[in-house]
Amino acid sequence: MLRRGFLGATGAYALGVLNLPDPESITRRTQRVGGVRVGSGEVAAIRHMTQRLGDAAAELGGGHARHLAVRYLADDVAPWLDGTYTEPTGRALFAATSELVHLVGWMAQDEGKDGLAQRYYGHAYRLATEAGDPELAATALRGLAVQAIELGHRAVALRISEKCAETAQHLEDPRAVSYYRTTLADAAALDGDRRLATRALADSRSAIERASDAPPGDSWASHFSVGRWAHHSGMILARLGDLDSATEHLGQALDIHGLDRRRSRAIVLADLGQIHLRRGDLDAALSAWGAFLECSDGIRSVKVGHAARDMYARLDRYQGVAEAVELRDRAEPLLPT
Repeated sequence: MLRRGFLGATGAYALGVLNLPDPESITRRTQRVGGVRVGSGEVAAIRHMTQRLGDAAAELGGGHARHLAVRYLADDVAPWLDGTYTEPTGRALFAATSELVHLVGWMAQDEGKDGLAQRYYGHAYRLATEAGDPELAATALRGLAVQAIELGHRAVALRISEKCAETAQHLEDPRAVSYYRTTLADAAALDGDRRLATRALADSRSAIERASDAPPGDSWASHFSVGRWAHHSGMILARLGDLDSATEHLGQALDIHGLDRRRSRAIVLADLGQIHLRRGDLDAALSAWGAFLECSDGIRSVKVGHAARDMYARLDRYQGVAEAVELRDRAEPLLPT
């Protein structure tokens, strides 16, 4: 599909997702007879598997283990959804499955399978809404919004981000609030709405500063740490043209707050190299990109591949700089085919 056609499909699907949920689905399902009996043990199993598969994907990229997640979803979880359960168990089952489906969507997106990721995010949103879980519903919408942002589909990205923030407006977890407000800031910055972007970014900062030092919970949004906020906010500031603040934020993400996943650290280093180069500091850019390549070894992620391609292209003008030539040579195995 041509990019223009895909962007159109992205917009239609993303907006259509807002009309998908059927809040009465679980009530009807609890009234049927037959199928495997499902209880709290099955729900706990889904959450355990999602955590383990998510840990592997966050460390090594979505290209690792997606087939395992899909197989588990199809062979184990699907029969449970068609089973027999009480309404409380059904809501917990749908919520746990929403997280797993969202993870599979994220894995697909990190492999560059955008259309597939969209469908998984749509299913995750439906399941979360039917489960009555606004945080999971907002997380699924965020997945669609981030995808639209990365594709440059500005109007859809902004609308879905607004819906995401609206869905999460009554949540108490400051990490979750910051997570969704940061996404709105990013979409607004892409759309050129500096006022909204600045306001949403300030809101996200206030929320993350309220986050306690306690370990994050089990949900997707609760893993949004100060370090991850610093990275995202830095890139938003760069989009707004404030390169000095962007550099400071990315430095904080790496050096002060730390990043506990190798894939995340690689992406931050790649972004930092790009910003250093835009500021005219070639030596700092080369240093950051060298660390990026070291960190990227073994990671299967289209985002890492695109970062390598970006670095490769930007360094083409520095053929007379030995370190730049060396980095281009080292980057070639990471370039998307």
